[in-house]
Amino acid sequence: MSRARLSPWLLAAPGTLWLLVFYLIPTLTLARASLATGGAPWWDGYARAFTDYGDHLTRSLGYALTSTAAALLLAYPLAYVMAFRARRFKNFLLGLVVIPFFTTFLVRTFAWRTILNDGGLLVSFLGWLHLLPSEGRLLNTSWAVIGGLTYNFLPFMILPIYVSLEKIDRRLVEAAQDLYCSPRRAFAKVVLPLSLPGVFAGSLLTFIPASGDFVNAELLGSPNQRMLGSVIHGQFLLVRDYPLAAALSLVLMALIVALVLAYTRAMGTEDLA
Repeated sequence: MSRARLSPWLLAAPGTLWLLVFYLIPTLTLARASLATGGAPWWDGYARAFTDYGDHLTRSLGYALTSTAAALLLAYPLAYVMAFRARRFKNFLLGLVVIPFFTTFLVRTFAWRTILNDGGLLVSFLGWLHLLPSEGRLLNTSWAVIGGLTYNFLPFMILPIYVSLEKIDRRLVEAAQDLYCSPRRAFAKVVLPLSLPGVFAGSLLTFIPASGDFVNAELLGSPNQRMLGSVIHGQFLLVRDYPLAAALSLVLMALIVALVLAYTRAMGTEDLA
C-alpha cells in the first residue's frame, strides 16, 4: 500500500485505539457485569431498571430535555449577537462564555446552592417582587436541578452555535435582503438553516452529559429529584450491587443512543461533514 493511501489510517489509528481501550472495552465489561446476577435471571437487572427505577429514568431524560431546550433558548440569541452584532466586544463576550471552565463543575454547582438558598438574596428578591410565595423556596426543587443543569452545560450549547453562525457568509444575508427579504425572513430562510449544524452539535453536547449527571440532583435537589445518575452512583459505590448498576448504566446509554439517532434523523447531518 502506498504512503498516500496509508496516511489516513495512520492518522486515525491513535483515536481509534483510544476509543477501543477507553470506550469499547469498558462498555463490554459493563455488559458482562450486568449479567452476573448471582443466580437470578440474566435480565433481572434490566427489568428492575424499569420497574424499580422507571421514575428516576423518566426524570433524568425529562430534566435533560428541559435543560437542553432552556440552554438553546438562552444560547442562540447570545451566539447570534456575538457572531453578527458584537464587533469589538466579540472577544469579551466569548471570554465570558469560557470563564466558567476555569472553575470546577463541583464548585460552580455549590455556588448555585448558595445562590438558591432559602436565606439568599435571590429568594428574598423574588419574594419582594411577589413572584415567590412567602413560604416558597427554590432549593431542593425540580427547577433548581434544571437551572443547575442549564447553567453548567450552557457553554457547550453556545460555542457550537457561535461557530456555525460565524462561518456564515454575510453576502448570503445581503443577497436575501436585495431580493426584498425582510430581516426576519432573511434570518428564517438563510441564517437559521445554516446554523442548524451548530444547534445539532450543541444539543448533543448538552443533552448527553445532562442525562447522566448526578451532581446537580444531589446538591440542588431533594430525594424527590434524584436522577438515574444518582442511583447508579449509589449502587456502584455504596450498595455495591454491580450487576444492577451496570444494567442501569446500559439502559440509560441505550435510551440516549436511541434518542440521539431519532434526533439525528429528524435534523439531518449532511452539513456536519
